[in-house]
Amino acid sequence: MNLIPAVLIRKKRDGLELSREELFFMVNGCFRGEIPDYQMAALLMAITLRGLQKKEAGHLTDAMLKSGQQVSFTHTKYPAVDKHSTGGIGDKTSLLIAPIVAACGVPVPMIAGRGLGHTGGTLDKMEAIPGFNIQLSLQSFQQQVSTLGCALIGQTAEICPADKKMYALRDVTGTVESIGLICASILSKKIAEGICGLVMDVKTGSGAFMKTLEDAQELARWLVETAALNHVQTVAYVTQMNQPLGRFVGNAIEVLECLSLFENKSVMQFSPQDFSDTRELSLVLSAEMLVLAQRCSTYDEAHALAEKTLTSGQAYEMFCKMVTAQGGRLSEFQMQPASWETVAATQDGFVETFNAEDIGYATISLGAGRLKTSDAIDHQASLIVHKKIGDAVKKGETLFSFTSRTQDKNSQAHQFLTKSCKISLQKVPAPSLILGRVDNLKDFRRP
Repeated sequence: MNLIPAVLIRKKRDGLELSREELFFMVNGCFRGEIPDYQMAALLMAITLRGLQKKEAGHLTDAMLKSGQQVSFTHTKYPAVDKHSTGGIGDKTSLLIAPIVAACGVPVPMIAGRGLGHTGGTLDKMEAIPGFNIQLSLQSFQQQVSTLGCALIGQTAEICPADKKMYALRDVTGTVESIGLICASILSKKIAEGICGLVMDVKTGSGAFMKTLEDAQELARWLVETAALNHVQTVAYVTQMNQPLGRFVGNAIEVLECLSLFENKSVMQFSPQDFSDTRELSLVLSAEMLVLAQRCSTYDEAHALAEKTLTSGQAYEMFCKMVTAQGGRLSEFQMQPASWETVAATQDGFVETFNAEDIGYATISLGAGRLKTSDAIDHQASLIVHKKIGDAVKKGETLFSFTSRTQDKNSQAHQFLTKSCKISLQKVPAPSLILGRVDNLKDFRRP
């Protein structure tokens, strides 16, 4: 068949379904430079406007996956599994989950990303540890996971190169939001890790990319069904992101929160119990991974094992081994903040809501995040959330404290934070963290 890009662009523009062969032709042509960027951008816009069928998303995922190399873990006792989050404020669960699951004997090959926009990135957090190297070769990555149990790296040149080129086009052509393209981009990179199972954490709320529960549900369904078409069993949780996860937001300070949970020690006047939402979400997602890998036969058994692994110190030992294996020097890790500033409550009452996106932008203004990929990161820039939704607060009591290296950044952060919190005279209940779950057998249901 003689395939012509312009014909395929018109076909999708008119809302027709593209075949596996046609999608492979366009993806490979884009990647190899045989199809110009303007034609691929036109197809991406047509997809964004007209949508994809789930079967098309499955084919697109496969095409992007096969544009590069794949890792294999068929020789391990248990099959490899991974977790992915759609991004939020203070979301540091990957740092806990990979060591917990690996310490249970299940390999976790985790290829993570950097923060962009108002959300933080796992790689930026890990690079707050002196010497930690996220740029392992694919061979070294596979060897470390096979021998140690886990590794945490950035996307290599060998993994889904077509996705990298297509995402760069999406980023500048207003086509990032397409649900089919989102699925293909996420899943192609995850499947390339050699996993048999994937747990997705789909965030919803003011601090998430999916603002409404309905949109998050739809993305969760798409991820589960598209992954199944590519023979990867997937479970998706929908979790709320109307307030930061945990108490600490930044890079080094989020590592510090994880160390508090690993070692069961208080840090900066906060006890591990203050980070209970971070802990519980990490255990829930870890438990699902253990079931997918057939390490445990039931969720309850898996949750108990994950909790035991965390509280016994085995997960912390695995974390230390992973950091050392990737050149990190945990003994040199420390928080070195400048002076702290605060935002205080202007009235008595109860915390009713947050605009978590504003909290994310406050963190960026401090230097802890980036608006474009070239922005530099200040790993010490930090924000602490002293009150959560439902908490009582008195006038003058601290809602947030924050620090950065320059005064002008502090001023901008103060403005974001001041408008981010609404206080009510009536007590509101603390929101549920986990809103629902989707798997291959059952549609979205609440816990």
